[in-house]
Amino acid sequence: MSTPAEIIVDARRLLCPLPVIRTQDAIAPLPAEQIIKVLCTDPGALHDIPAWARIHGHTVINTETVEGEYHITLITGQKT
Repeated sequence: MSTPAEIIVDARRLLCPLPVIRTQDAIAPLPAEQIIKVLCTDPGALHDIPAWARIHGHTVINTETVEGEYHITLITGQKT
């Protein structure tokens, strides 16, 4: 069985709440177990996106800072 390709959400240069909204919009049509990487420049996204993900059943699997950007990788959960 193959793993689905990672989807990139570009939320750079956007301020709260837009990184969360962009992430939510990107995830809405996706199946469970899809990997999403969100690219942000707003440091608030390091808290906001993981909090949103927990509430909606998704799991953050990695966060990292790369050249002044924040990369948040998550995997989608089951739809209810």
